[in-house]
Parts: sequence; structure tokens; C-alpha cells
Amino acid sequence: MSLRFARMAIRQTIALPLLSLACWLPAAHAQTPVTPPAAMHAPVAQPDAATIRATMQRATRFMTDKVATHGGYVWSYLPDMSRRWGELEATPTMIWVQPPGTATMGHLFLDAWRATGEAQYYDAAAAATDALLQGEKPKGGWHYFIDFAGPEATAKWYATIGRNAWRMEEFQHDWGNATFDDMGTGETMQLILRMAEINKDPRYLAAARRSVDFVLASQYDNGGWPQRWPQQNPYVHHGMADYTGYITFNDDVARQNIEFLRLAYKLLGDARIPDAIARGMDIYVKTQQPAPQAGWGLQHTPDLKPAAARTYEPKALVTHTTADNVRALLAFYRQTGERRFIARVPDALDWLASVQLPADKVMSGRAFPTYIEIGSNQALTVHRRGSNVVNGEYYFDHDSSNPLGHYGQTRKLDLAGLRKEYDALAAMDVADVKHEAAIHANARGPLPKYFMERIGEVSDLNLDTSGKTLAERVAGLNAQGYWPTPLFATSHPYAGDGSTQVEPGDYATTRVGDKTDTSPYLAEKAVIGISTGTYIENMVALIGALRAGQ
Repeated sequence: MSLRFARMAIRQTIALPLLSLACWLPAAHAQTPVTPPAAMHAPVAQPDAATIRATMQRATRFMTDKVATHGGYVWSYLPDMSRRWGELEATPTMIWVQPPGTATMGHLFLDAWRATGEAQYYDAAAAATDALLQGEKPKGGWHYFIDFAGPEATAKWYATIGRNAWRMEEFQHDWGNATFDDMGTGETMQLILRMAEINKDPRYLAAARRSVDFVLASQYDNGGWPQRWPQQNPYVHHGMADYTGYITFNDDVARQNIEFLRLAYKLLGDARIPDAIARGMDIYVKTQQPAPQAGWGLQHTPDLKPAAARTYEPKALVTHTTADNVRALLAFYRQTGERRFIARVPDALDWLASVQLPADKVMSGRAFPTYIEIGSNQALTVHRRGSNVVNGEYYFDHDSSNPLGHYGQTRKLDLAGLRKEYDALAAMDVADVKHEAAIHANARGPLPKYFMERIGEVSDLNLDTSGKTLAERVAGLNAQGYWPTPLFATSHPYAGDGSTQVEPGDYATTRVGDKTDTSPYLAEKAVIGISTGTYIENMVALIGALRAGQ
């Protein structure tokens, strides 16, 4: 289970301009070449539609013909294909489900097909979907990755790379089931819905119905969903109980399942879905804690109390989860007109205000501690010691110094914006809200034509598209057919198991430990390679240009 920030420290949004690499790389990586004054104002010709289409075609041919494995993708590749990785090191027989992996690529291909009508993109989307269907779990859903070499190869990966990823505890153990974490299952199920709608292929329609069955079967009677399902092969880590069966809000698990069900109802009209959606919304109300600490945890136990998860996720109330859940409740009110969804929103906002840091403690606008201790209302800071998965451990206290480097201990939240939105909704006539909600409730109809603006975020930092014009994106495609990208985000290949002896050095705030730690990190020096994220970002921009000209 991982927060976007927890995984790679920064997330970027597909549909929006990206942050410059200079925002997060060391100074040595953020150097800007000097531009001669005459060139600063030189006009750059806007590429025409034919040029844009040709660029898209060539870039896509490279990805499908040279990069894809059984129609699927990981995140990053060296140009000679000698190494590849998703969130962790991958083998040549693996594809990544977790965004921006195979499902995200499938959605991108369908958006390109919608914009152009060219069969090349539909074929690529079908290949990606078929690859994902091969990795569907027996009870439904998907894991972070698929290994086409079979169970023995997967077991070897877990025994080497997975087991030694110190901070990536979700990869240290193979539960053998599906996960709702990191949107992989959610994105895949939405992709299947799109394919089923487009061609009515019985295979895709059957897969869409299996996905509905999976989401409904995994939903608890109280309306919540676990992080993993079905519950099996539990993992007790550092004495902490297996957390994967807890009611989960982390990574928007509940919201993404509700969203999938809404889309599935549009297409399939399954009579079971409206009740499941209603119960899914109810869990937000049920799990909000009593005032004055009227927030939520990353996950909750069956008795609706906040719970710990990974060893660097203590039992606590969580500020950004609370803000996300407030946004969800505001949306639920608009969708239903049921006042109960916003009845205790002021309590949550007041609690967030009560834990806001004083002005002299705020850095880069991050004014809210991530974790708040239940009872004391004090901030908890997570620390670590050791050098690898064997000798290392996480612990937490009230000392804000020397925090983790791979998991944000403070957050930037728009509390004023949330209050403004609540106040506007609360002031509306309830009858008007109910009338508008009734028009759209459980509506049948076509799915959205384009999905990439709905997908949201990707966790790959190997992106190199910041601030680029269309002309620069077109010109940047190299002779081979890919956009060369500095691959700063990388991981250690397997170099043997960690030792009980702590290696010299300070690993308290680093993203990676000693050489045996296979966790992802930011290298001091990048290699130039192939980035799925860069391909996606550039294609989204090019598709947008075509759509704007339609």
C-alpha cells in the first residue's frame, strides 16, 4: 500500500503541465543552458496536424514493436534493453500493471484512436488489454505486475528483488491475490469497460462483468474495501499484523472502486451496483472519528478505528487522507442531495485547523503534519535506522528532526479552499441539490470518450516533458522513434541479500540503503533511456492538439 508521495516523493498529473526537473533534482542536475539573446525570441513554427499524426504514429510504432512485452510495458528501459524497471527492477518477461504501466498505456492508445480513428492505436490498446487479461487473478483483480515466465519466475523475483526492497514492504511478500493499491486494478477494470463498449467483444464483456463481480465480492458489509482481496497468505512483519484486510482509504481505494462501479453501471446496468455505491459512500461517514479529532486514518479496522499498516505508517489520524475524504463527502452530497454526507465536514475542517503548523515551521507551503497521534493531537514523525531490509527498522516519536526522506512527514493542503467549497454547498437549497442529483443518479449511457484527463497521476519520475512546446515535442523524437529521457529514477539490481551488519553511512533520510537495497531512488547521474511516462505525456499533448483542431 503506498501513497503517491510515499513511493517516489513527487507525483505529477498526466493532464497538466509537469513540474520542471529543476524543482526536485540536485543543483547539478538542474543546470539550464544559456540561450543566445537572438534565439530567445525566434519564432517556432507550430506543427500541423499531419506532422503531429506522423510523430504519434512513429513513436507508437517504436513502443509497440520495440518495447512491448506481450503487448504490455514497464516504466523505464535502457536503449539496448539490457535493463528495465517499473517501481522496482523488472525482468524481460515482466510487465507493470501499476500506473504508468500497461493499463495507462491502454487508455492512452484508446484516446489516440478516438482522436485519429487509426487502427494502429486500437490494435495497441487491444494488445495491452489482452496482456492484462492474461495476468488476471483467479478471483479477479490484478497485482502490481505480471510475469509471463510463470510462478517459478515470480517466486524467484520475490526471493531476491522483492525481499530486499527495504522501504517497499508491499513487494517483500507475495500474497498471491489482487490489490486495489496504486490504481492498477482500477485502471485495468476501466480499460476493460472501454474495450467492451467499443466492440462488444464477448471476451471483454465477460471480463467487465468479472470485474464487477470482483469489486462487489470484495466489498465489506459496512461498505468499505480492503487493500487486497481475497484475504490469504497473511504477512506478519516486525510483529505487526497483516494490514491488507483493513478498510482502506490510502491511495483512494474506496473512491476508485465507487468510480469504477458508476462507469460499470453506465455500460452494464447491473442492478446490484447502486446499493454497492451507496454503501461505499456510507463508509466515509461511518469511519470519521469523533470530535475533536474528527479525521480519518489511512486504513481502519473492522471496528472502524484507525490502524497501522506498513512499519512506517503508524496507527494515527492522517491529514491528507482527511482532506481527500472531505472532498469525497462534498462530491457525494452533490451526487445524492443527502445532507448527512456533509453534516460533519465542519468537524473535520476544524480538526485540520487545530493541527496546522505555526508559520515559522512551514516549508514550501507544507503546513500540516502527515500523522497525528490519537488522543494527544501531537504530530508523529517517522524515522529509520540501519542500512538494509535485514538490519533496518522504522520507528516514530514526537521529534520532527531527521524525518524520513522517502515518505513526506508534512503535507500541503488547501484548507481554505475546502472551507469555501463546503460553505457554498451548505448554503445551497437542499431541494435544488437533490433535483440536480436525481438527474444524474445511476444514469445509463456512453462512457467518457477520453480518459487520460480522468486518470490523474503517475508515479514515475522519469519524465522529461516540462514546459515543452508542441514543436519541441515533435522535434524531440529521435531517429529510433523514442523520446530520449534522463533516467534519474532507478533502482538497484539484485546484489545479494542484506547483511545483519550495518554498513557505514547515514541512511536515515535517504530513499535507498546500502547496495543490497533494491528500493527505487534518484541517482546522482542519469542515464539516457526510454520512459513510458515521457511517451504518455508527449502523446497526451499531441492528442490534445489534434482535438483542439477538430
